[in-house]
Amino acid sequence: MDVMPQQDPGSRRPPEQSSQDPLNARDPQDAMDRMNARDPYAMPAEGATAVPPPPPTLRTTLRRAAVGAVAAGVLLAGALVAVDDGEGDGPKEPGPVERAEAATTAGSPASLSDLTALIGDRQKWVESHPEDAPSLATLGTAYVEWARRSADTAYYARAEQALKRSLEARPGERGNGEAWVGLAALANARHDFLAAKRWGETVRKQQPKSWSVYPVLIDAYTGLGDQKAATAATEKFGELRKGVPALARTADLYRGQGWREDALATAREAADRATQPAEKAEALHRLGELAWERGEPEEAVAQFDAALRTDAGHHPALAGRARALVALDRTDEALAAYQSALEQLPRPEYALELGELYESLGLDGDARTQYTKLREMVAEAKKAGADESLVLARFEADHGEPEAAVELLRAQWRGQHRSAAVADALGWALHRAGKSEEGLEYAERAVDTGVRNASYAYHLGVIQRELADYGPARRNLEQAVRTNPAFSPLAAPLAREALDALGEPPPGGPGDMQPPPPPPPAPEPKPKPEPEQEKKPQAPAPAASKTATAPSESPSPTASPSPSPAAAKSP
Repeated sequence: MDVMPQQDPGSRRPPEQSSQDPLNARDPQDAMDRMNARDPYAMPAEGATAVPPPPPTLRTTLRRAAVGAVAAGVLLAGALVAVDDGEGDGPKEPGPVERAEAATTAGSPASLSDLTALIGDRQKWVESHPEDAPSLATLGTAYVEWARRSADTAYYARAEQALKRSLEARPGERGNGEAWVGLAALANARHDFLAAKRWGETVRKQQPKSWSVYPVLIDAYTGLGDQKAATAATEKFGELRKGVPALARTADLYRGQGWREDALATAREAADRATQPAEKAEALHRLGELAWERGEPEEAVAQFDAALRTDAGHHPALAGRARALVALDRTDEALAAYQSALEQLPRPEYALELGELYESLGLDGDARTQYTKLREMVAEAKKAGADESLVLARFEADHGEPEAAVELLRAQWRGQHRSAAVADALGWALHRAGKSEEGLEYAERAVDTGVRNASYAYHLGVIQRELADYGPARRNLEQAVRTNPAFSPLAAPLAREALDALGEPPPGGPGDMQPPPPPPPAPEPKPKPEPEQEKKPQAPAPAASKTATAPSESPSPTASPSPSPAAAKSP
């Protein structure tokens, strides 16, 4: 069974370093010539002096000659031994395949060039060793990673084929849990989170201390909106696998719960401790996303630029950079960054963002072109078994048919895809379809997860305003504008307009914002007193005899009420 790709993964590998670097020269002799070339204007090394030393004495010269002869003999003997043994003087520098394997073993991402080398190495190996289950599992998992990081959905079928061949050679029950983990990763990449959950929980049941299963479980639980299970899986992963991968997952967990300070501190620690370029770039990209969500576009651009300098193949940083450039009104640079991102990583969400940017600039023709590309990408993904319904529904709700968006998202909800993103999109689609009362429940659910997303707050505020719930509407619209004033080139101006239309809250605080209390009931009319009673006040009840009333007698009903216990105790 052929598992060779139809497209060379190296077609999108990042550009190699310049051949002008003597350490990267293709000709070994040329490299040596460059390294031996002396710059006559070069400064001396730190600690060196420009004053020439005095000439050595005769005794010193003879001693140096003797030492040199002995040293030459030792070096010659060592060289002969080295030639005879056929071994190098130092440890071998790891190649791209070894680097990719080391990254996988550590739970970190490999660079695209190293990942390409690993795929080519395993392809050649399984051609001559078709029953090697571990190599087939490694190849299948590498295909999944390549498809995810290149947006080439054709690799999903190749990944599934390789992983199934691995399980045929050695079933999962006989110790081939890595193939099951690979199938879980494939299901997550296709947005089939229920299948990923089943595969992952099967592995966890058999190998509860295998750390490699927990990242796929975290992704599955997050896609299903099960925050409790995602939190437990993240904590377990941190117990079993210390270091940068655990810090990265913990930062993502805090971010999803709206704990900004904790997310930022953990993400910074992950970036500080990352050593490999791909791992470092991913950590810097996370810092850029956090800065963008806080409404700090300059900081976001700086972090995305740092990620690209660290690893030119980290293409998501291009889209993040474009998003932040829009907020800084650097529109031409943003358009170029979006176009580069789509060329390197053709994801439908990037096409939607670029289309909305064109639309905000009045370039409706260019916007329609991007929307057409979005539909084509979604259709291609569907052929490869990947579900991009969420992105398509977001497009339909704002630029197409809201009723179609509602149907797509209801199907997601029935399939237990109940993340904050799906809840927000469904609530907004229902509002756009004229069902604001029903949409309110889903929009509130998205915001109640705690995630700090300006778009979620904007959607909820607009729905509340439609339902004449003006106080909460004003509060959520203010939160959207305060969280990230430029969260969308189309929606952010509409959020400010909606907030201005609501006006300032009435004076007096929240109490005056509530509906007025009902008027008190009218008092019953008192009967008119008789004419005799008007002439003199009513007298106390007559005593039984002409003597004074005894002190023990009860007061009359018209007497004033008794004082309170506290007043009775006072002197």
